[in-house]
Amino acid sequence: MSEFRIHHDVNELLSLLRVHGGEGAEVYIDLLQKNRTPYVTTTVSAYSAKNLQYLQQNAKERAELAANAAVNSTISYTMPSTASKISVQELEELRKQLGSVTTSSSVQQPLELLRKMLREKQNKNNTGQRIPVFPVLVYERPALIGDFLTGSSLSTDMTVPIGTLPLASQESTIVEDLLYVLIGVDGRYITAQPLIGRQNRAFLVDPNLDMSIKELVTRILPVAASYSTVTRFIEEKSSFEYGQVNHALAAAMRTLIKEYMILITQLEHLQRQGLLSLQKLWFYIQPTMRTMEILASLAISVDKGECMGGSTLSLLHDRTFNYTGDSQAQELCLYLTKAASVPYFEILEKWIYRGIINDPYSEFMVEEHELQKEKIQEDYNDKYWDQRYTVVQQQIPSFLQKMADKILSTGKYLNVFRECGRDVTCPVAKEVIYTLKERAYVEQIEKAYNYASKVLLDFLMEEKELVARLRSIKHYFLMDQGDFFVHFMDLTEEELKKPVDDIIPSRLEALLELALRMSTANTDPFKDDLKIDLMPHDLITQLLRVLAIETKQEKAIINADPTELTLSGLEAFSFDYIFKWPVSLIINRKALTRYQMLFRHMFYCKHVERQLCNVWISNKAAKQYSLHSAKWLAGAFTLRQRMLNFVQNIQYYMMFEVMEPTWHILEKNLKLVSNIDDVLSHHTSFLDNCLKDCMLTNPELLKIFSKLMSVCVMFTNCMQRFTQSMKLDNEMNQLTLEHGTMMGPPTEHERLEESVKKKLTTKLLAEHADSLHLTSSFEATINKFDSNFSMHLLDLLDKLSVYSTNDCEHSMINIIYRLDFNGFYTERLEHMSAERSQRAAPQAILPRATTPAQ
Repeated sequence: MSEFRIHHDVNELLSLLRVHGGEGAEVYIDLLQKNRTPYVTTTVSAYSAKNLQYLQQNAKERAELAANAAVNSTISYTMPSTASKISVQELEELRKQLGSVTTSSSVQQPLELLRKMLREKQNKNNTGQRIPVFPVLVYERPALIGDFLTGSSLSTDMTVPIGTLPLASQESTIVEDLLYVLIGVDGRYITAQPLIGRQNRAFLVDPNLDMSIKELVTRILPVAASYSTVTRFIEEKSSFEYGQVNHALAAAMRTLIKEYMILITQLEHLQRQGLLSLQKLWFYIQPTMRTMEILASLAISVDKGECMGGSTLSLLHDRTFNYTGDSQAQELCLYLTKAASVPYFEILEKWIYRGIINDPYSEFMVEEHELQKEKIQEDYNDKYWDQRYTVVQQQIPSFLQKMADKILSTGKYLNVFRECGRDVTCPVAKEVIYTLKERAYVEQIEKAYNYASKVLLDFLMEEKELVARLRSIKHYFLMDQGDFFVHFMDLTEEELKKPVDDIIPSRLEALLELALRMSTANTDPFKDDLKIDLMPHDLITQLLRVLAIETKQEKAIINADPTELTLSGLEAFSFDYIFKWPVSLIINRKALTRYQMLFRHMFYCKHVERQLCNVWISNKAAKQYSLHSAKWLAGAFTLRQRMLNFVQNIQYYMMFEVMEPTWHILEKNLKLVSNIDDVLSHHTSFLDNCLKDCMLTNPELLKIFSKLMSVCVMFTNCMQRFTQSMKLDNEMNQLTLEHGTMMGPPTEHERLEESVKKKLTTKLLAEHADSLHLTSSFEATINKFDSNFSMHLLDLLDKLSVYSTNDCEHSMINIIYRLDFNGFYTERLEHMSAERSQRAAPQAILPRATTPAQ
């Protein structure tokens, strides 16, 4: 056909099809010239003439159909009339060729969207490294793919229907067609149907083919369908977006496809020599059928599950085990699993031998998060150790499921060691290879885990002196250094009585430094890490805020308006401690906050004890007062002693029955640990037990205890004011006495001193006038303090007995034994227990009492 004839026919065809715009006829002319087959030019010319003749006869009908197509967004064709010179089979082929364009574009579009989505996800996880992308021409040139090109079949010579050929000619023609179809090229009488979505490839066989030959052809065609599935899978998963594991799997399948292509090439050689019959083709292709079927099944499963990385390996591993008993299939799956696991195991080796994650495609079971280790020192709820590296469940291969936690811990240990500036060289490093015998790589992982555990534990325990640092914290936060606290509280007593806003932190820091140098704490090598911290809330508010973390009440408590009174320095005072990486893994802000709560609890108890002791000292002066004044003080002396007994026994219980035994358990456990997770677990358990047994995890008990402390403080303040009033009264009586008698009249100097004293006493009397006025009701005031203290103490003992019984908190019952050592409160507690039982009894009897009435 001449070039002019091609131009004329293409332009005529486009005008009849009402195709306008686009790139014009030149593109189609170039495609026809490039794909022109020399030995069928006459046939093509005749075939084109038939097409033009048919189109001219039906031009009017096509115009109407084109109008409908604009509405329905599709192109349809009417069946030709019996007078048409084009056959039905030729029309079907034309329709298939014209419709293949839209089908192929609809399949390619979701694949493009999927690749784009995967690229965006991977680039987001790898901000510093962009994922490489294939050139656009790879996706826009379908001829590069080994799958069927719909619309480019060899079936252009339709002048001789196959049904008219002798049986031998039919067989030789079909064998030739099958050899083409088996490598992804349409034959003349066997053509591939267009794909819709991810369905399996279907084929259209000439209906005029002899039934005996057609039956054998249908048995061979599943191999071509499997080849088409595998080829598409290889081309798709070879893209970077699907990860290294899928890429390795596709590469292994490509190797098997090459062997398959070699077989087909050998069969083609036999066919050219006339030595290949349809039966022989069926015989030679049978061993390959099982292989292609398994490959296609795996490809479909990976596609349906959208598997990547570890999930792909899980699928391959499970399929390998499922083929137990079928040695050939199992060996094939084992080969594919080994090949696909190579990049995954490379990531695994870097993680368990060096503590590094190199996972640009998010395929590994361990995921890295951007968290800063410096936040451990700032945020109470920072979960650096738990959230810096996490396990992605869907990326854990099923054969590594049991070892997932050890794999995670191994890399975390080595990563901490690396971040300390140390070189990590694992002496047991060895290549990890997939095998059906899991013990082989399980042993390697266990060896790496043991090494990582030991190297980090030795680093923290020996070089960073973790135990010595914990002892240092115990000295200060758990009030282990008695002489230091005596010095410190003596030095800061006046300063801490001020409102917290009036306190100068630098002054407290200087007094702390002085107390440290003047006590046995001077020998502590870590004393310089101790700092002062003035908290914005009292202990109860701090406890409630901590208990509300990650609960529904958290936002309400944090945003609540501060209704509390101005805190004093004593209520706000706490210690802080400087801790650096990697010790901050153990002594983090969360742990330090617990230490601070314990310290504030005990420090305030110590302050109340000192106040009560000061009252005891001031009460010694009451012996010189008149008898009626001493009589009033008798009840106050008794109450003060009861309060002092309560406070001292509570302190003894917390220090010697809770903290010391728990600390000894911690030290014993730290000698037996094998990794940092055990250290964290034992340290957290130590703090939790201390907080629980010191009543700091129970807001109800803590509020009752706080009320008791408040009563004690108010009582000490009242006693101090009363004692000061009595001193002033006595001083005033002494000043009103006149000098004289045996020593004669007072001198001028003595009169001057006496006038100064009188002025000072008058001023002090004016300041304490209210106290003097209350002297008459002193006995009633003491009785009120006594009743309040007794009420709260009985409430505390009652609640402790309930918790120790119902919640099995047996350590708390020791407080009851110490405070009620002589049975003084036993009778009252029994009475309260009986009342509680009586209140509960009617609720239990009520349903049974109402039953007869019903």
